[in-house]
Amino acid sequence: MSELILTLNAGSSSLKFAAFARQGAALAALASGAIDGLGAAATFHAKSADAGTQAYAFDERCGRVDHAVALGAIIEWLDASHYDHDVVAVGHRIVHGGPDYSTPLRIDEAVLAKLRALIPLAPLHQPHNIAGVEAAIAAFPGIPEVACFDTAFHRSHPFVADTFALPRSYYDDGVRRYGFHGLSYEFVARRLREVAPAAAAGSAIVGHLGNGASMCAMRQGRSIASTMGFTALDGLPMGTRCGQLDPGVVLYLMAEKGMDAEAITDLLYKNSGLKGMSGLSQDVRVLEASDSQGARDALAYFVARVRREIGGLAAALEGVDAIVFTGGIGENAWRVREAVLTGMGWLGVRLDPQANRASAEIISAAGSPTTVFVLKTDEERMIAEHTSQTVGASS
Repeated sequence: MSELILTLNAGSSSLKFAAFARQGAALAALASGAIDGLGAAATFHAKSADAGTQAYAFDERCGRVDHAVALGAIIEWLDASHYDHDVVAVGHRIVHGGPDYSTPLRIDEAVLAKLRALIPLAPLHQPHNIAGVEAAIAAFPGIPEVACFDTAFHRSHPFVADTFALPRSYYDDGVRRYGFHGLSYEFVARRLREVAPAAAAGSAIVGHLGNGASMCAMRQGRSIASTMGFTALDGLPMGTRCGQLDPGVVLYLMAEKGMDAEAITDLLYKNSGLKGMSGLSQDVRVLEASDSQGARDALAYFVARVRREIGGLAAALEGVDAIVFTGGIGENAWRVREAVLTGMGWLGVRLDPQANRASAEIISAAGSPTTVFVLKTDEERMIAEHTSQTVGASS
């Protein structure tokens, strides 16, 4: 019976999973999928490494589908798929590790208590990450659970990239810029070393552009600056999140609009970004297909912010050897990439329009001083590798 590493990415309305067979240090992807619509009309789709995607419906009689019910369905599907497996560890994406956690680690009650204390720093993510951990502990008693932190990759930042212009005591208390999407950036940094070692050894700007979006400046594969900050609200506009916002706006909403913390949280996390600006959708594909002014304005603002952040990160790096696009938008939305890169000759970018429309691995023209890549990220594999290494070698 082979050893299996299971990875879980628990969100507010979904539970994503991937399963990897472990033989020694090697990991082979077996399956992946997600259960969406938790708490409502849940749907389940899964894909085996050797087969297409299959969709499954939940029996309405089972009632509300929470993370525990969803995990039970995943386990049943893995069993029904006849995988000769023995789950030896479960790896979890944990959005916030705070100032203390900079490497993956096994989860115990003390760690869980610290993760709960970080909920105010990631209110849209952390509670659900923890719910996924608790469901896995109940489903796999005695099996190691490993936390893999989205903030860990950015702990190499210099002080000036992490601090706010507040009294130092706030920084010491943990009020600082953390950065997120670290598991994705870590994977892309490694992938860049494989496809372009010279570029990876220099300076690169990586854009993880999706429903959640951020950018990262890397020098020799290490993060030196990120567009996200204390929470996952800062920086680029996102699907439903506002991105960079003058804090005076929050004060105005409180004083003049009578909004409390809960109402402001709902506005900034769930009803802003592309969805709020367009009044239509958070999906870039929907916005690109629309002829509404709101859709055009939302996309234009998104592009403008990406371009602005590229400029700022280029200054932090003192020059750029490579730009990398990843994430759902970064990997697939060629119109967005084209709009971002048009007029970037000052940064050494010469775009190959045909390669860009084909979403080729390299979309810059031959001879472009700055090379532009489109690289697919794989956060699940990163979690699985960290989990396998943390629990130790296969017996």
